[in-house]
Amino acid sequence: MSNLLKTRAHQGHQTTAFPKGPQVPLERFRGLPVIDAAKCAENCTACADICPTEAILTRPLRLDLGACLFCPLCETACPEGAIAFSSDHRLATRTRGDLLLSGPVIKLASALEERTRKLLGRSLKLRQVSAGGCNGCEAELTATGNVIFDLGRFGIQFVALPRHADGIVVTGPVTRNMESALRETYQAVPTPRIVIATGACAISGGPFAGAEASLNGIPSDIPVDLYIPGCPPHPLTVLDGLLRLLGGLERRS
Repeated sequence: MSNLLKTRAHQGHQTTAFPKGPQVPLERFRGLPVIDAAKCAENCTACADICPTEAILTRPLRLDLGACLFCPLCETACPEGAIAFSSDHRLATRTRGDLLLSGPVIKLASALEERTRKLLGRSLKLRQVSAGGCNGCEAELTATGNVIFDLGRFGIQFVALPRHADGIVVTGPVTRNMESALRETYQAVPTPRIVIATGACAISGGPFAGAEASLNGIPSDIPVDLYIPGCPPHPLTVLDGLLRLLGGLERRS
């Protein structure tokens, strides 16, 4: 026991200070892409041609964060540096259209309506639905509860039953075999319920878009309240999106 206490004392306080102060992920982290259409050479489509999910559009230059895998292929292919990945982890939006990036600024997620926030109080219980994903997003969601990110300190928890939840967090491209499970889980959550699309697969199908077994993300008749892009999204991106949805960052600022 004494050795355990010594080890714990040596480790010190490990929980990130998020959202206070700047957050710096690992050096290799690729965050918000910076788009500079002025640098885009005329008739150059190198970045769009190499994109594995067709997330890049030209004339004018735009990038769909909902389909982006955050791989470095476009950044490497562009000879003029019109696309560059920054270390900014803030990526979550409230609408699908806000994920279409055409410049250096993104319209970040706003808070839920005041009435809904009052009903939720200071806590948020979420049921996670893995709808055919590769477990990358699921692993990052699990990481949000570790000692580093400690999602629970903000009153946000994952629960086992949808009837105990305020909303669902969907990962994966929503395969045809998982569609009914997703719909039944959604219906089991008491209203007003929240839907959060996490990762490129849940938003657009990601690399599985167009596959026979894929529905290309959450069906359009299920309303989504928060989009968290990434492949997979970093825990800081998840935390930032959830707190923005709850108005937590507004209160703290």
